[in-house]
Amino acid sequence: MTQKLLTKLIEKGVKIPNPETVYISRDVDPDRISGNGVTLFSGTKLTGPRTLIADNASIGYEAPATLENTVVGPDTRLHGGYFQDTVCVGRNVFGSNAHVRKGTILEEEANAAHTVGLKQTILFPFVTLGSLINFCDCLMAGGTSRRNHSEVGSSFIHFNYTPNQDKATPSMMGNIHQGVMLNQPPVFMGGQGGLVGPARIGFGCISAAGSIIRKSEERPGRLIMGGALKNGSMPWQTGVYTQPEKILDMNLGYIAGLFALKAWYTHVRPLFKTDFYAGQIIQGLQENLELCIKERISRLTAFGEKLSLSRDILAHKKKGQGALDAHDRVLGILSEAKSRLILEKDFLSPDTTGEVCIRAVENNISRLGKEYIAAIQELPLEASNAGSAWLKSIETAIINRIKQD
Repeated sequence: MTQKLLTKLIEKGVKIPNPETVYISRDVDPDRISGNGVTLFSGTKLTGPRTLIADNASIGYEAPATLENTVVGPDTRLHGGYFQDTVCVGRNVFGSNAHVRKGTILEEEANAAHTVGLKQTILFPFVTLGSLINFCDCLMAGGTSRRNHSEVGSSFIHFNYTPNQDKATPSMMGNIHQGVMLNQPPVFMGGQGGLVGPARIGFGCISAAGSIIRKSEERPGRLIMGGALKNGSMPWQTGVYTQPEKILDMNLGYIAGLFALKAWYTHVRPLFKTDFYAGQIIQGLQENLELCIKERISRLTAFGEKLSLSRDILAHKKKGQGALDAHDRVLGILSEAKSRLILEKDFLSPDTTGEVCIRAVENNISRLGKEYIAAIQELPLEASNAGSAWLKSIETAIINRIKQD
């Protein structure tokens, strides 16, 4: 079967310098691989019916590359590693030894160097990651071009797993309602550093190299420095949460942002469909975003289960009523959160401000063509502000819906 698929791809124009070293599973649809400028180098492995490779993409130039149900946009170069249920929108570059797992979205011109691990990660256009990075369970926006982009320095870690063994730790650098407009200052996270999730970092912020950032900084344009902890030892009770309300707020804010991005992917991104491949990439974005939303709801549910155990421990130890009350407030919200996050489509429909933005996008498409970055960045200020207001209203409405009495 692999030989038949290889022959069919070669006949349609795919460049495969060493066919004997390339594996294609029988569930791969050859019609989802473009014959225009695509190159599959030695050691390439393609699996999964969702796998798609658009024009002028290059796979495995530096090292063997495995693509499992991965959508690769035009002019993208994945130089080596493992990519699972990932969407690369286009003009992305990823160095060798990648380990990129489910729910990852790389929007236009988002790049990474070698030995980078991602999962449930969303990078907006232009975001660049250095080497030797673990950047799972987070979203990063900011920047206006390849020369003015948000960046994560080499040897950076997003700490996304807690001593209480949960991953209710999503972090956001920049935000969604402004970030999609591609007109915000970049965020820079310095190398040899880390961010302890869940956290929020504002546009234009810079973390000094070597810093471990343990607190959110949502004010824009700040230099953030995190020093080393002092030596010490203190009693520690595994399973107890000291700030459950903060964890809840961070998670709800992140989930609400993903729903705002869902509205954008539903009502704006499809305006840029030009052909079969563009349509499949847009569908891939929507599907991966659903994976991200389901993951965050699942992690929030698991946090609630652990928080119940935390309350039992505190009650047994006869801790202060204030701590128990905080647990009860959060548990009360979490008991209804999952059902309240099952939203009707109309909940994400454009309001008046959203319609203003969408009409302006349509006008730019008729004037400039279906080039996403150009059409968005050329929006009049009042239109981009209207779009941000629309998306922000979705975030606010969702948080209010979950926290309603």
